[in-house]
Amino acid sequence: MLHYAYIIPLLPLSGAVILALFGRRIGNPLAGWLATALVTASFVVGVFVFIDLLNRAGGNRSFDQTIYTWIPVGGLQIKAALLIDPLSITMVLFVTAVSALIHLYSIGYMQRDPQFSKFFVYLNLFVFSMLILVMADNFVLTFLGWEGVGACSYWLVAFWFDRDSAASAGKKAFIVNRIGDFGFLTAMFLIFSTVGTLSYGGVFGAVSRIGPGTITAITLLLFLGAVGKSAQIPLFIWLPDAMEGPTPVSALIHAATMVTAGVYLMARVSPLLTHTTSSLNVVAIVGLVTAFVAATSACAQGDIKRALAYSTISQLGYMFLAVGSGAYVAAIFLMVTHAFFKALLFLGAGSVIHGMHDEQEMSRFGGLRKWMPVTATTFIVAWLSIAGVPPFSGFWSKGDVLMNAFARSPALYAGGLLTALLTAYYMGRVVFLTFYGPERWRTSGPHETLPHEAPSVMIVPLVVLALLSLGGGIINLPIDNYDFLGRWLSPVFGPALRVLHYSGSTQRLFEIADASVAVVGAALAGGLWLRRWERPRLTPVFLQRAWYVDWAYDTFIARPSTALANFSATVFDNEVIDGVVNGTATLIRGSGDRLRRLQTGYVRNYALAIATGAALVLAYLASRVGS
Repeated sequence: MLHYAYIIPLLPLSGAVILALFGRRIGNPLAGWLATALVTASFVVGVFVFIDLLNRAGGNRSFDQTIYTWIPVGGLQIKAALLIDPLSITMVLFVTAVSALIHLYSIGYMQRDPQFSKFFVYLNLFVFSMLILVMADNFVLTFLGWEGVGACSYWLVAFWFDRDSAASAGKKAFIVNRIGDFGFLTAMFLIFSTVGTLSYGGVFGAVSRIGPGTITAITLLLFLGAVGKSAQIPLFIWLPDAMEGPTPVSALIHAATMVTAGVYLMARVSPLLTHTTSSLNVVAIVGLVTAFVAATSACAQGDIKRALAYSTISQLGYMFLAVGSGAYVAAIFLMVTHAFFKALLFLGAGSVIHGMHDEQEMSRFGGLRKWMPVTATTFIVAWLSIAGVPPFSGFWSKGDVLMNAFARSPALYAGGLLTALLTAYYMGRVVFLTFYGPERWRTSGPHETLPHEAPSVMIVPLVVLALLSLGGGIINLPIDNYDFLGRWLSPVFGPALRVLHYSGSTQRLFEIADASVAVVGAALAGGLWLRRWERPRLTPVFLQRAWYVDWAYDTFIARPSTALANFSATVFDNEVIDGVVNGTATLIRGSGDRLRRLQTGYVRNYALAIATGAALVLAYLASRVGS
């Protein structure tokens, strides 16, 4: 089945092509069902490939499939080739599974949208791009998928482009990601100039020939790309604004595509990262700082989707903390479980917004668990999971990250534990403001229709994701012979992987600390927000505006750049450039006007001019003869 792996990305691509050509004719909801079926089929093929890979010996679980030579230019040979190994197939399985559920949910969420089929064209194209990104066997093909998810995110974030805010958010996501792309491109140039190839196998096999300074430069440039794509400090500003897109898009970007690309890239280049302690330190520190800043920002948000957006940034910071600690399996473990509970949180938020008639402010919610029992129950499951309450999946994956962070540095562990406390708190605040307390929506505005539960096509994905959020941790339990993911991925990371040697009792102490922090955070949220929905001292403007990072960009970069552009357009271009051009034209025209008077068209004038000239010449010659 390995030889048919190319079908995995082809299925969503074929869906995008079919819907682009015949989507309107196919109509609503068949267009959505077709798109969902093709992504589901992609998942099924991925399962068969996974089983085939599983049946091989541990050291033989890597398969290269060349489709054709894409760029044959001199010494540069880029192949359109796929790399099927435990890392790529793990990504394939959770990307296609979560994407299929989001597609299914979207059929109900977008049913009344006039651009229904176009929406699914973009969704299918998004999944295709992400699959190319994770299955590529070289940096260039990965970059193709990298740009593909960037373009799709632009189209989907700005899907309702008739809103100025949505159009601006799409442009912001696109522009900020170009900064990261600069790092990725420069890294590729440096790699090729150093080792003469861009295939992963070729580069990793030549690590011994690359100097330590060059490895550090390459990995930091790649990390710049990851910072842009995965919304880390200082390039995280685009992700909260991306909430302008339809909620299923938010779920797709935050859970299964786009933002996970940066973490995947850093895990993929682990053979390079392991040779540079400097880069690992940078990755770990940026990840921890991002996790903390985003968590504090999430504590003060009033919009439910923006709170979840900052939560995603924070969780991605955890994943980079794991990568910087050399714990690549822990990073992938958290990525997989995060895909389950973050998709569930966003789809649950979408169900709330759907039931509340497009209302997103949590101060106008309250008591919704009585009206949306399934949404409330599944949302609470996701909260307990992301908070790290045992035995939910987030408890195991986040605990794995923290334990590895302690092995790297107790300071990293302390920062991570504090952020875990904040996570349990801010997500508890979201739950209590939304589903508990008085029904504030009755007095906050006109509500002719009562809140209602979502249709079954939206409920089914919530239930499935809730089960995965609850039991997903089973793929890597820290018990002998149950850490399947660790054993599955170990051939990929090999010596690059940090191996912990804690005793069983020490591990239990870590687990007790993690669980205690989660329970304290949740209890704190309940005590503060169960009966009150306004606490200005706990939601200062400083945190509402995410430490003024966006404001700083706007004040010190965007506004001066705009002023410079306006000056260039209105003063330099109009006055200087146009002045020179128009002045030259005026000079030529004036000269022409004056010279034109010599061309009267009368022969007598020309004869007079010739005679005058001849007389002047003769007079000159006569004067010269006399001297």
